[in-house]
Amino acid sequence: MLTVHNYAVIPQVAAPTTPMVNDTPTVAAPDVVAGGGLLIFATSRRARRRGRSSGRPGRTRLRLMPSTEFLAFQERMAANPVPPPPASLQELRDRIDAAMSQIPLAPGTRADLVDAGGVSAILCTRDDGEDDPWFVYFHGGGFRLASALAYRAFGTHLAAACGAQVLLVDYSLAPEHPFPAAINDALTAYQWVLERAVPASRIVIGGDSAGGGVTAAMLLACRDRKLPLPAGGVCLSPWVDLVNNAESYAKNTSTDKLFSLTSATDASALYLGDHDRRDPLASPVYGNWGGMPPLLIHVGSGEVLLDDAAALAHRARAAGVRVTHEVYREMPHVWQTNYPAFPEAIDSVDKIAAFIADVTS
Repeated sequence: MLTVHNYAVIPQVAAPTTPMVNDTPTVAAPDVVAGGGLLIFATSRRARRRGRSSGRPGRTRLRLMPSTEFLAFQERMAANPVPPPPASLQELRDRIDAAMSQIPLAPGTRADLVDAGGVSAILCTRDDGEDDPWFVYFHGGGFRLASALAYRAFGTHLAAACGAQVLLVDYSLAPEHPFPAAINDALTAYQWVLERAVPASRIVIGGDSAGGGVTAAMLLACRDRKLPLPAGGVCLSPWVDLVNNAESYAKNTSTDKLFSLTSATDASALYLGDHDRRDPLASPVYGNWGGMPPLLIHVGSGEVLLDDAAALAHRARAAGVRVTHEVYREMPHVWQTNYPAFPEAIDSVDKIAAFIADVTS
């Protein structure tokens, strides 16, 4: 008999086989979750007050949300004027960089432009953090938008909160640089860190949305190329199935205002062209996950990528990988980038910090 203190426990069933607005970073109840674990609904007063559930790694957890702070934050963002449509993809990229590069860095941190083996990157570090483990991070943006510069402030918050040296990788974007350019750049940046005499056991890789897909694909590529595997992978709202036929695209179309089937279809066409969408380096859910390091997967319950996250968790668990898969109630796509604006962003980043500390210790 299974006992979970003050929690309603529901057996799982198999899953069907960022913030972004049309892939643009902004500030802004699953029925089926994959797994082999449990879906846990917190019912205790303490759990509701803290906005979190508890459980062992390897379970899928639904966090009770949203907080009043998030709702107030969402209202403020909704009141902002909507900018006019960009004239081109490059104009949209420039807008994103111009706006997000103005966000202040976290106190006690710095961000330095580096050449990671020929790939541009930004290294975010804490003061006196030269002995911190490394967190190699891949930004979201549908493989066609955003940059390390746009994520610079978030990278410094990750460095401060996680006690890590965060390398934001400026991987090549489509359509100028289609698949597999992003994966190749990710591997180059990872090898650059290894060449600095950093053991793989002190490196975690991660990313959000398309960057979550790069993270998962890179793990597969490292094994196939016989590179040392990192200590773990962090996938936030990961886009890992570019076939784009998951049920959550339809089920959550009214609740996800930041990503959509149209966005996914357009972006995957630019990135892949006529390439096989079931290639595991394009859609990692179709890969062989045997022998992979631990994974941390976070996603919002109303996201169109809800099923992508669930399918990745299911596939990896089935191969024996230790997976922590957490579903946050009503959180938008890649809400963590708003850290520390509301408790759910803080909670998720705290979990990332704990994961990094655990797998690199």
